[in-house]
Amino acid sequence: MESWHSLLLLCTLSFVLAPGEPRKNDDDIDLVSFLRSIYPGLLVRNRPFVIDQDFEINSLKEPGHPQILSITEETKDKPVNQDTKVASGPLVLTKDGHIRGVSGDKAHIFYGIPYADPPVGAYRWKAPRALSPWPGVYDASFPRAACMQACAGPIIEECPQTVSEDCLHLNIFVPLEVNFSTPLLSSLPVLVWIHGGDFIAGSASKPLYDGRFISNFTRTVVVNLEYRLGAFGFLVSGKDPHTSAVGNYGILDQQAALLWIQRNIAVFGGDPSKVTIFGESAGAQSVSLHLMIQSSKPLFRQAVLQSLPFSIPLKTRHDALKLGKEFAKQTNCSVSDIVCLLSLTPQAVLAAQMKTSSKLVNPFRFLEVFETWGPYIDGELIKEQAVTAFLKGHWQKEKPVLLGTTSEEGVIFVYGIFNKPISAVESTVYITAIFKQHALKILHKYLPLYKDADRRGMLAQIVTDYIFLCPSRRSARAGTAAGSGVWMYVFDHVASDHRVWSGLTFCYQHPCHGAELPFLFNSASVANFTMSAPEKLLSNRMLCYWGAFAHSGDPSSRAQQTIFCREQRLPVWPRYSDTSGWLVMNLTVRSHAQVGTRNHICDFWDKLGIY
Repeated sequence: MESWHSLLLLCTLSFVLAPGEPRKNDDDIDLVSFLRSIYPGLLVRNRPFVIDQDFEINSLKEPGHPQILSITEETKDKPVNQDTKVASGPLVLTKDGHIRGVSGDKAHIFYGIPYADPPVGAYRWKAPRALSPWPGVYDASFPRAACMQACAGPIIEECPQTVSEDCLHLNIFVPLEVNFSTPLLSSLPVLVWIHGGDFIAGSASKPLYDGRFISNFTRTVVVNLEYRLGAFGFLVSGKDPHTSAVGNYGILDQQAALLWIQRNIAVFGGDPSKVTIFGESAGAQSVSLHLMIQSSKPLFRQAVLQSLPFSIPLKTRHDALKLGKEFAKQTNCSVSDIVCLLSLTPQAVLAAQMKTSSKLVNPFRFLEVFETWGPYIDGELIKEQAVTAFLKGHWQKEKPVLLGTTSEEGVIFVYGIFNKPISAVESTVYITAIFKQHALKILHKYLPLYKDADRRGMLAQIVTDYIFLCPSRRSARAGTAAGSGVWMYVFDHVASDHRVWSGLTFCYQHPCHGAELPFLFNSASVANFTMSAPEKLLSNRMLCYWGAFAHSGDPSSRAQQTIFCREQRLPVWPRYSDTSGWLVMNLTVRSHAQVGTRNHICDFWDKLGIY
């Protein structure tokens, strides 16, 4: 009976969505309502979902939902830790002025350094401007406000306490071995972290991303940067940059930060010719874009992409403009009235962003519901989808790339959307909504593998395979064929502690999206779990690999590993190539190189050709 229902639903969807059939204009179709009318029991989320699981955003008026945090116009001085002594902290002279940081137990830290002038007032929707020099000494002893965002959900305590439009800052972590009181005789590689958060949330100062340990352990200078988020970073209201918002400001902010690093990082002990950019989720998307953007080419040497959601499409200009019109409608401004839009308070912009986020931009590109705000293909800075660029070789192929995923990326998304079991019939509707004419092949491939009445596990695996794992593998193979140096990994470890670091109970006993971060940053205590001895070894090994990559462009460089990983017996991480059998590094307490365990599934997706 259930199979008959599935076939009926497929036929119904095929009839409704068939080309040439009379239907409403695409702009008027509400696919969420449509799916619910076909099968009322289907749980389709009609609000944005944050890829980095840090925050959720819903309607401002709903009780118990997001809070707009404390919003500042200018930062007020306050100490970070009671044991910091600002007066005795390290002092550096940048091209913009003197900066004094603090020295902690693991690293010298410079918090909240501005890399561009504040994008406020008339400059709200403008490209970042060159930084104005300051008189005196800049106090870099405490983090500044995060970029504008709102928070809700079970881990709201991890949200930044203060947000502001004046947020274009970065934090720098320098190993304690660097002595700022004497001339710097040698320089260290630089690791630049771009945080995730679905382009609507996250912060460079999030405790999970504390760069002190990784900096000291790997002998690198670590930089965490802020960039404009949501409507502040990605609103498109027109094509003329003089009279409208033209989007992609968040990516331009990242570029401005990378340029600042090129100009100034030497005084912090960093080598501007050895910059590695790395990021997770939306941060990995950002890294992939810089690999495609020609003007970013001289700003870094190599890249690490952690859990890049390759198959979530960037918006077209048409869709970005449509979102902009909906945003303006929520503000009672005309989309063409930039003066009205600029007069909005930060709270009003954020409120309109959150209301707009509940709309599907293009109902026939259903996956966009997972990333309402973010970069779009403007034809100049960004010219095509990331997966297309990688497959066609339209990226900086000469740069080494370390690329990987977690083994169960999709769990956090599917169980975050569907809080009750999903039947085969419901899963059929959902899969058909996403994949349309390809749905029958996908169902034929996956349904026999999952016998449980609750099909959420099947949906989670489809999300893992289609959005993360398989397009990453396909891109890695295309890069290898083009002569690029590529190393692949899968993070396959489940935290042993019962307190789940993500704060989301359905991630317990699953290596979910972002599960590698507490191990990479050695921030388990912040992430609310305690590492066992084998887990500490895993964390150290990951730091050795990432550090060796930063120093040499090869995670298995023995010459580099012996410098800061003397006591680690690291399994060799082979370069990803067909001659080695396409080996990937399985990062778990018994890390080892292995043949990809889901190659047959990825072969299926590759042949389907729908990335």
